[in-house]
Amino acid sequence: MAAKLLPYEPDYLTHPGELLEELLDARGMTKAELAERCGRPTKTISEIIHGKAAITAETAIQLARVLGMAPEIWQNLEANYRLRLTMREESKQLGGASEWAKRFPWKILVEREVFDTPRDDADLVKKLLAFFGVGTVAGWEASFGQMRVAYRRSPAFEAAPENVTAWIRLGEICAAHIECARFDKTRFREVLDEARTMTARSFPDVHQRLVTHCAEAGVALVLVPELPKLHMSGLARWLHKDKALIQLSLRYKTADHLWFSFFHEAGHILLHGKKTIFIDENGGDRSELEDETNRFAGDQLIPPAEYRRFVAAGDFGRAAVVAFAKQQGIGAGIVVGRLQHEKLLPYSQLNELKEKLVWAE
Repeated sequence: MAAKLLPYEPDYLTHPGELLEELLDARGMTKAELAERCGRPTKTISEIIHGKAAITAETAIQLARVLGMAPEIWQNLEANYRLRLTMREESKQLGGASEWAKRFPWKILVEREVFDTPRDDADLVKKLLAFFGVGTVAGWEASFGQMRVAYRRSPAFEAAPENVTAWIRLGEICAAHIECARFDKTRFREVLDEARTMTARSFPDVHQRLVTHCAEAGVALVLVPELPKLHMSGLARWLHKDKALIQLSLRYKTADHLWFSFFHEAGHILLHGKKTIFIDENGGDRSELEDETNRFAGDQLIPPAEYRRFVAAGDFGRAAVVAFAKQQGIGAGIVVGRLQHEKLLPYSQLNELKEKLVWAE
């Protein structure tokens, strides 16, 4: 197994003045003599040696001429020292934000190898800030904490806002790796027609093709396991005006639920605004918009007139369901799920026609 490289973060600081003092000792030169040759006050050289004054660009040039070391070396030594000094001070401040950081499901993020196990509280805060792509806790609040304004009445956001934003961020990161064309509504509707026929096949067999076709229409499709306390099936949002995101959790672990969630979120992309983030969850918003997308998903999967005729016939046995699904060119599990949801078929029946899904290790 290859050794894992760790970042070089020494617990001590060395300022450029220490090197300067060593050079003077090696050359038998006094501070006063160096000051005289540089045209600087002796006090300035003394303050640089004791780390009380910074090496300016002008001083770096003068030191280079006197001591023969390139001015870039002195400038880099100074810059690195000031950076490390600032990082040390920031670590002390970030440690005070540990309570904020510990509200996130960070242990699960470590298990999923999003980032390494934090060394301490300050390191946990640093890792979470880097994960969210923000510079400060205030930056997180401005970017992600305010997302509750964009969500449509989400119980999950009220119960566990940190978990919601972490799940959202995981989706963003996945979507960033999917190169998409500019959003094309006509093309995306064609993708949905294609996706409908894919339901007749095993989802793992068509997953990548579905992702590719969605990307060609300007939609990033990502699957992200849900986090604790969320109970989310899916989410729809716009990353920017030309790229939409559909994020699915595989929560119910059956293909019929996953397909319905996909078409449901697709409905939000096609029918609703670009400023709202739509969450599909138990106990969530049952508004007119959600009812509209539920109808959209159901009608896309099974044409209303065809479904009414099938229901009117009243035969929901295995043979009849399989025959109807084959006639429609869709998966039999889609029909079973619809009948169970509408209480026309007990949840205990025909589940063998529903494809079970599990996350790969």
